[in-house]
Order: sequence, then structure tokens, then C-alpha cells
Amino acid sequence: MSDTYISDSIKYIGADDTTLDLFENQYIVPNGVSYNSYIIMDEKIAVMDTVDQRKTDEWFDNLNKALDGKTPDYLVVSHLEPDHAANIQNFVEKYPTAKLVLSMKAKAMMPQFFEIDNLDDICITVKEGDTLELGEHKLTFIMAPMVHWPEVMVEYEEKEKILFSADGFGKFGALSADEDWACEARRYYFNIVGKYGAPVQTLLKKAANLDIKTICPLHGPILKENLGYYIDKYNTWSSYQPEDEGVLVAYASIHGNTEKAAKLIAKTLEEKGAPKVAITDLTRDDMAEAIEDAFRYSKLIIAASSYDGGVFPPMEDFLNRLSHKAYQNRTVGLVENGSWAPCAARVMKGFVENMKNITICDNTVTIKSTLKDADMDSVNALVDEILNK
Repeated sequence: MSDTYISDSIKYIGADDTTLDLFENQYIVPNGVSYNSYIIMDEKIAVMDTVDQRKTDEWFDNLNKALDGKTPDYLVVSHLEPDHAANIQNFVEKYPTAKLVLSMKAKAMMPQFFEIDNLDDICITVKEGDTLELGEHKLTFIMAPMVHWPEVMVEYEEKEKILFSADGFGKFGALSADEDWACEARRYYFNIVGKYGAPVQTLLKKAANLDIKTICPLHGPILKENLGYYIDKYNTWSSYQPEDEGVLVAYASIHGNTEKAAKLIAKTLEEKGAPKVAITDLTRDDMAEAIEDAFRYSKLIIAASSYDGGVFPPMEDFLNRLSHKAYQNRTVGLVENGSWAPCAARVMKGFVENMKNITICDNTVTIKSTLKDADMDSVNALVDEILNK
């Protein structure tokens, strides 16, 4: 996973960040993250994006080493988000003769981030299908608006058949981390890009017309083999189809009684032959991973305590996030708990019935404080229904 060799002409100059605790100040990254940047050495030299300000010095060290005394001609700006673009002004000041190559929307957004006096003079704006000749290498620009910002573009290098994919095909985790690609790529995708499935589908259709041998994303490993596997994952994720048949049981419990019910339901699902059962505690587990699993599996059971005439806030947070990320095409079952006026199911149903193509189970489990033997009929009815839908 940590192999950064691309070719003799195209080199990796990015950096690992292993001390970052929260990506975008909200996502836990136990194995850090990488900020990827590349350089194409030819008659003309093109630098492909910069890195986050946390790694400015390391990036310039890597860049200087790769340049070996030469001067870059271009900085290609695929994406203006600060974790990739923080050093644009520093680059311009160090290499005043270099041009910035970027989309028209990116140029329009540049003054929001930087104060560059001669911006019009140093910018080359490109549109769909435009090319940049570097010598033996040629970049073709492909617009990718809303993957996941409106100014995004990706680049295809014709000679070595490389797709510089911006945030596409990225993942959490430093390059030095020895971990499975799919888990952290899935968590990254659904929490960051997930809302924008349609634009991702558009980009995938464009990419299908290219002969791609290597994918160079702005986060995560360079992908060189089995590219069909990664593209297939992205096609599934961006079309909002389940990746695996199974049920996620997501619960939010105040005093532990809803938790006991959720675990019993998970056990019952397994006993009745569910192909896969996952369970998550929304009060303690990583919320981003809970979102990932909700999109991964075909079915979802949500179990929560009633709270202040509504639903326990961790469940409300979970459902808000699912809604924001365009959760759809799933079957959902409801479990509520309440000591005197159970109302969680009504509130949870209000969230999910506004999502696209959601089938809500007819059977709802209502618990009065603690799960009792008399409640098992409704538990079995819900389990049977969700397994048979």
C-alpha cells in the first residue's frame, strides 16, 4: 500500500500526516492521512497540487529534491480545499514564473483563500477536454464539479495512462499504514463525498472512455493493480446500492435497556439466517463508521430511547447525517423504548420516510422500559419481516 514509485518521469512528492487526530475537524483518523502531490518531469515541469499547511516544509523539501535545481513551469490545481491547496501562494512566491493551471471556477474562488496580486497573469484556465503539452507527456483536463466541490477537475496523462483523480479513490490513513483499502476508503467516501453520487457517476462514465493503468488520488495509496475492483466499488457506492447483503443494527441507549434489546435483535437475526449482522452503539462508536456501515449493508434496524418528546440525540445525529449523505434504496426497521410515552419510532420514521426509496417495515417493536418475554412476538415479527423484504 505504501509504494509511491510511479515512473522515472512522474514522482510522488506528498507527505504522511500521522499526528492528525481529526480530519476536517470531525472524522477520527487513527492511522492519520496522506496529502498526495506529484510532479511530472519533462521539457515542461508540472507539479500536481500542493499539500496541507501542516506539511509545508516537508512538501517543499520533496519538491526541491525532485526538481534537482530545475524550475517548475506549472502548478496544476485540481481542488482548492485547504488540505491540497494550502501552499499555492507559497509556491507562487517561490516560483514567480510558473503558471497556475485550474478550472474557471477554481480561479474565481482563489481570492477567497489567497491574496495574489497578478492572478490574471499567472492563471491558465482550462475546460473539459483541454490539453497541456509537457513534451512526451500530455495532460487532458476533465471537469468533475461537485466531486466534492464545484471547482474540481481531474487530469489524464496520456503517455503513462495515469488518472490524477483529485479526492476520487481517496481514503483515510497515512501511506505508511498497513491496512485494508476498502474499509477506510468506504468510510472516507460516504462521509465526505457521499452526498454527491450523481456527479461521481458522471465522472465514472467519463473515465470509462480512458485507458487507465494507474490512479493517483490526493489521499491514500497510488492504485496500480486490479483497477476494476476500485472502480466497481465506486460505482456501487455512488449509485447508492448496497455493497453487501446484511443488516446493521444501530442503537442509542440511555440506561442500557435499549442496548440489551438491540443486541437480542442482532442475535435473533443471526439465528434466523441473516447473511451478515453488524451492530453499532451510536453513543460510543465512531459515528463516521456507523454511517459507512449503514451504506454498506442492504438493511438497517434503528433502536432508540424516547427523549424529551423526541428521540435520544445520538440517534437524531445519526439520522441527520444519513439524510445529509442521501441515504436511499434500503429497508429500515424501527425499535423504540419509552417508560411512559414512547415516541422515538414516530420521530425516527419522520426522518427515514423522507429519504429516497426507503422501505419501512410494518412491524415496529415498542418497549416499555425493559424488554420482556411478552415483547418477543413483536421482535420476531420485525426480524422475520426485514429478512424477507
